[in-house]
This record gives sequence, C-alpha cells and structure tokens, in this order.
Amino acid sequence: MSLIVEIVDVAFIVYTWLIIGRIILSWVRHNPYNPVVRFIYDLTDPYLNIFRRVIPPLGMIDLSPIAAILVLQLAKVLVLSLLVALV
Repeated sequence: MSLIVEIVDVAFIVYTWLIIGRIILSWVRHNPYNPVVRFIYDLTDPYLNIFRRVIPPLGMIDLSPIAAILVLQLAKVLVLSLLVALV
C-alpha cells in the first residue's frame, strides 16, 4: 500500500512542477505550437481556469497559479493522510 502513497505523492509533485513550468513560460517568449508547451498548457489549463474565474488578475499579474499551488498542496496533505490512515 505504501507504493500507492508514493505514486500519489509523485503525481502531486509532478503536477506542481507543471504549474511552475507554466508560470515560467508566461515570463519568456515561447512557441505556443511546440508539443511540450502544448502539453503543459493542456494539462494545467482546466485546473487553473477554476481559479481564474474566482481570482481576478491584478493588472498584468495573474495570481491564480499561486492559489492553485496552495490548494494543490492542501489536497496533497489531505489525500496522503487519508491513504496512510487506510494502510
């Protein structure tokens, strides 16, 4: 059962890094048609759009990725706690 906990933990870590990669992509020029960039956008857009509907941008600054990472970390703690309790 600890293998499942490890897999879920790694999944949360990878998704957090994808969001951080998305933040970095917003700071640099990139080709939006690049397959890697498209992959990152396709995976992170649905989750980030939830927060973009609630948190308005402050000028040119989008705070939704910060809130998304915070909620993701909270969900990680809750899910891993539940999984460990089930073991």
